[in-house]
Amino acid sequence: MKVLIVYAHESPASFNAAAKDAAVAALTAQGCTVEVSDLYAMKFKAAATTEDITGGVKDAENFCYAKEIKLASEEGRLAEDIKKEQEKLKEADLVIFQFPMYWSSVPAIMKGWMDRVLGFAYAQEKRYSEGIFKDKKAMLSFTTDCPESVYSDTGINGDINVTLWPLQNGILNYCGFQVFAPQIFWDPATGSPESRSSVLEGWRTRLQNLCGEASVYFAPLDYFDKETGFLLKPEVKEKYASKESGLTVGIHMGKPLPANSQTKAAV
Repeated sequence: MKVLIVYAHESPASFNAAAKDAAVAALTAQGCTVEVSDLYAMKFKAAATTEDITGGVKDAENFCYAKEIKLASEEGRLAEDIKKEQEKLKEADLVIFQFPMYWSSVPAIMKGWMDRVLGFAYAQEKRYSEGIFKDKKAMLSFTTDCPESVYSDTGINGDINVTLWPLQNGILNYCGFQVFAPQIFWDPATGSPESRSSVLEGWRTRLQNLCGEASVYFAPLDYFDKETGFLLKPEVKEKYASKESGLTVGIHMGKPLPANSQTKAAV
C-alpha cells in the first residue's frame, strides 16, 4: 500500500511531529511505501490564485478558480508545486492528514493544499460516492488544545461530529474518498509524558489494523434526485421515516443527529 501523509506543523518537537513519525514507522514496518508532504518545510503556497495556472487564464474578467483550475489540469497547465502533489496523490492508496486543529478546522496551509491540489477533483458530475477518488481512502489525524468534553454535545464548542462534517463530508467524501474515522489526540500538551506515550502507542496499534476498518457512513449519491435539486428521493425518505435519527449529521431529516457518525466507523 502507498500512503501519503500531508503534514502541517512547524515544530519537529511537537506532538503532531511525533504522531507523524509514529505513522511513518508503523506503516513502513508493515511494508507500506510512505511519503510525507511537510507543508511548512516545503513553504507550500496556501492561497489559490491565478498564479496556479501557467499560460494565463481563459476568462480573466470573470475569473472562477474552480473552472480555471479544472481546465488547466486537463491541459497540463498547473503550477509545478500542484503537479508534484497531485502525482503523489494519484499514487497513494491512503492519505492521512496530520495537523493541529485551528479554529475548529485545519491550518491555513493545509486548507490551501486542499484548495489547490484537490481543485481538479471538484466536479458536479463525479462527486461523493462517485467521486474520482472513490477507490482511495483518507483520514484526519489531529490534536486539540482542549479536552474531549469541550467538543461534546453539551460542551461549549459543540459536538465534534458537527465540527468534522465540513471536512469529512464537504471535502473528503465529496472527492470520493472512503473516509476512516479520525484519530483525535485530545489536548496532548497538558498530558503527562506517560499519557502521550500511551496514546501514541494506541495510534501505532490502530495503524496495524487500519485497512481492516470500516469507513464512516455517508449517504450515497444515488439517494438523491437530480431532477428535484438533489433532494432525497421519496423512497429513501420513506425507508428512513421510522428511524429515530437522521441519515447523517448534515442530512438529518429534522431528526436527532446519529450518534458519533463522524467519529466512528459505520456498523
